[in-house]
Amino acid sequence: MAGNSFGEVFRITTFGESHGSAIGVVIDGCPAGLEIDLAFMQSEMDRRKPGQSAITTQRKESDTFQIISGVYEGKTIGSPIAILIPNEDTKPQDYDHLKAAYRPSHADFTYEEKYGIRDHRGGGRASARETAARVVSGAIAKLLLRRSGIEIQGYVSSIGELTLDKDYTQLDLSLTESNIVRCPDPQMAEKMIAAIQDVRAAGDTLGGTVTCVVKHAPTGLGEPVFDKLHADLGKAMLSINAVKGFEYGSGFAGTRLKGSQHNDAFSHDASGKVITITNHSGGVQGGISNGMDIYFNVAFKPVATIMQDQQSVNKAGDDITLSGKGRHDPCVVPRAVPIVEAMAALVLADHLLRSKVSKL
Repeated sequence: MAGNSFGEVFRITTFGESHGSAIGVVIDGCPAGLEIDLAFMQSEMDRRKPGQSAITTQRKESDTFQIISGVYEGKTIGSPIAILIPNEDTKPQDYDHLKAAYRPSHADFTYEEKYGIRDHRGGGRASARETAARVVSGAIAKLLLRRSGIEIQGYVSSIGELTLDKDYTQLDLSLTESNIVRCPDPQMAEKMIAAIQDVRAAGDTLGGTVTCVVKHAPTGLGEPVFDKLHADLGKAMLSINAVKGFEYGSGFAGTRLKGSQHNDAFSHDASGKVITITNHSGGVQGGISNGMDIYFNVAFKPVATIMQDQQSVNKAGDDITLSGKGRHDPCVVPRAVPIVEAMAALVLADHLLRSKVSKL
């Protein structure tokens, strides 16, 4: 199976299945001498872990990680960093009814067709459980970015039909972690939580959008042809489970503007630094960061597992009715915020190191 690695210089390879003994990641290319903040890394894992609130799956995983190589006396030593995350609350028997059945809108059928075999226990490698490995490696990427003053902040901007009508510059993003839905607008957060609770009671699910903002990124990150910064961000986000769309800057809304309205005019700030008066470009021009805020939206579909009967087929080609079972999120979007941030951090860390190499 290919496609388990991401990045060029700062490169990760994840491994493990949802209901196997463990999942994990190997990070290659992390510079030596980086101080590792274990408490920060665990706090990032806690933001993603299951069972954290009444609106998430009730699978209980502490997501306590073990660094088994690449770190000595609290600092990276330049060699590959291997991190193991044990699976603690596995219940493979919950999936026995899926051994020969294909769940609607899951990877069951495509995996079986491609590989001739699949791990039906929670989706195996296709499970969002794999994203824990991305978050722990993304935490190390964030520590690396901190040294350059780069900050990444994600938040929930929509759930179902509920959408924040405020730009990120109008929000107090410090409020994002003040509620279980991770929306920085308290009034909207209450509505979103109620909507998720209602849909859960109905045995259904909801999708939504995560908005992410990168502040203080330097100019010059990204390459002008196939490795454009926004293209790599797009690939990173679209690789996350349940993601159906990515837009940066003005996105699709920009198509409704004229060029005279959309162009970002250049100016200088008080220190003489070149800036743009507007930022429809989303901090990226020609595939290269221009020093302005990088911002983008990531769209997540409703969780495919619902607690309702659904029509499907099995391996033999028979028509069957599948009944929803197990522990699943009624809406994955709140737990997706740290995943989006982690993938953004991995892209930026990789391009930051690549940029330094290109200037040698």
